[in-house]
Amino acid sequence: MANTFKNKVLAAIGPVAEGYTVPASTTTTVIGMAIANRTAATITVDAEVVDTSAGVTAYLLKDGIIAAGGSLVVVGGDQKVVLETTDVLQVASNVSSSADVVISMMETT
Repeated sequence: MANTFKNKVLAAIGPVAEGYTVPASTTTTVIGMAIANRTAATITVDAEVVDTSAGVTAYLLKDGIIAAGGSLVVVGGDQKVVLETTDVLQVASNVSSSADVVISMMETT
């Protein structure tokens, strides 16, 4: 099994959820995820995992408030999130083009 560290960067996301989908034959461990507010106003963000094989969606963060110019660490430190093949990690903001997201992960193939 090969382990590869990767970053996924989502710039200027808005109301439509954007994210990362685990590739086929891969398990991904999310080791960090931060969301930054790029606007001059407070925004509200959601982060969720979609387990496509079970048809279930669960929030990692629901209605998280990020002040103007601030950021929020959703995954970090000792916390990790394991995603399986075809699982989706999604992030959405209530304001168009308002948030940047950086996801740090290790893919195991």
